[in-house]
Amino acid sequence: MASPVSPLEAEEDFPDDNIPDEALVEPSEKSLSAALRARIERNRQRALMLRQARLNSKPYSKPNGQSIMKVCNSEIDTGAGFFLDEDQERDLKNQKVIYDEAPSLLIGSCNCENCDQKFTESYLLKNFECFVCDSCREENDETYNLITKTDAKTKYLLNDVDLDKREPKLKFIVRKNPHNPRWGDMKLYLESQVKRRAIVVWESEEKIEAAKEAKTEKRANMKKKKFNKKMKELRMSVRSSLWQKQTSTHQHSYGEESYDEEEDMYSKTCTTCGNVMTYEKM
Repeated sequence: MASPVSPLEAEEDFPDDNIPDEALVEPSEKSLSAALRARIERNRQRALMLRQARLNSKPYSKPNGQSIMKVCNSEIDTGAGFFLDEDQERDLKNQKVIYDEAPSLLIGSCNCENCDQKFTESYLLKNFECFVCDSCREENDETYNLITKTDAKTKYLLNDVDLDKREPKLKFIVRKNPHNPRWGDMKLYLESQVKRRAIVVWESEEKIEAAKEAKTEKRANMKKKKFNKKMKELRMSVRSSLWQKQTSTHQHSYGEESYDEEEDMYSKTCTTCGNVMTYEKM
């Protein structure tokens, strides 16, 4: 059996041109068959060796040419002073862009509550349905201040129902928490609207202040009571050797019997705890 040869040697040792065309058209049928069989065998051996050589050079290549695993991501220069990963670029491409709605032409112009000038769009009108132009909002920033939901509940003694469910529902905007984004989004209300809602609930500002004072006093009393309880437990723990808990039940010791003529009833009084036992005699 012949030893295997390399693909280059196969191409050099068995070229197709070594067989003359006259040998293929000899009148003898036996010589034609042998020549054809030799040529077919040489071409087959050469094809097998070329295939084996390709497999040895790329043993794990896939037919479609796709890589199995991506080792690292390439960075893209944004031209703005930082690099962007491919994953981030893909997320930005898949992210939906939300556009602000244009002011409706059917509403027409509105009059500002402060300056009485006409305007078609403003920050307070868009987010809180408050008819105030942007110029007045910038000039009176403290009047149209925003307040968080927690501060609104603490300052004006409102609950979730008063803010979000009582009609008409108060408008709010959602923003990320500036202290820590992981704490969740926070709701911002227009403080002037929250104040008006508190007056509707409590009827007046004086009642709001009175309720706040009562709440503060109640909280102080609860703290004082808790403090006194801890102090009593501390005294009892220090004087545990002198204090003994009464585990036995109380036994009444009644005195002399007395008679009530109007009720026709008899009674006895305990000399220790003052308990009165009333009964009648047949």
